[in-house]
Amino acid sequence: MTVAAVVLAAGGGSRFEGKTPKLLAEFRGRPLVGWAVDAALDAGLDETVVVSGAVDLSAVLPADITLLQNDAWASGLAGSLRVALDWCGRRGHGAAVIGLGDQPLVPAASWKAVAASTGAPIAVATYAGRRRNPVKLERSVWDLLPVAGDEGARVVIRSRPALVCEVACPGDPADVDTVEDLRTWS
Repeated sequence: MTVAAVVLAAGGGSRFEGKTPKLLAEFRGRPLVGWAVDAALDAGLDETVVVSGAVDLSAVLPADITLLQNDAWASGLAGSLRVALDWCGRRGHGAAVIGLGDQPLVPAASWKAVAASTGAPIAVATYAGRRRNPVKLERSVWDLLPVAGDEGARVVIRSRPALVCEVACPGDPADVDTVEDLRTWS
């Protein structure tokens, strides 16, 4: 089964009140989104996909990723997830490992561990026992996911626990939502 790494990076970062868009803000010397994309690439999965929307990320992303555009990004995360999974389906991937563009401290090892999990069709990374991203979604569960709104796999994870396994992962799943978060984690 081929597995894609997917970085969702389409949101507008409404809580981030910086001088630049959140995903382009400098974090440890480079754009915030670059950290998540590099970790996804370094995981060595079959394809690395980035879904953008509110901000043009093309100038800061490596050439060896697939960049998809979600023009309906304002309608919520589920739409971006659907754009990614529709692409993955057309490409013949059997699973996608989903991460977020504003989580710069999740390393490639976490992406790899979640991708390698075979315990259930949904594998969720845990950090000190707390569920976070990335999350592996096998093709068999894609039709269960919401198609609109601001929740993705969490809906299925809550309602269908028998489909879920947890994978202990290294790293820190902190996400950057505000300028203060950026300063705290830098």
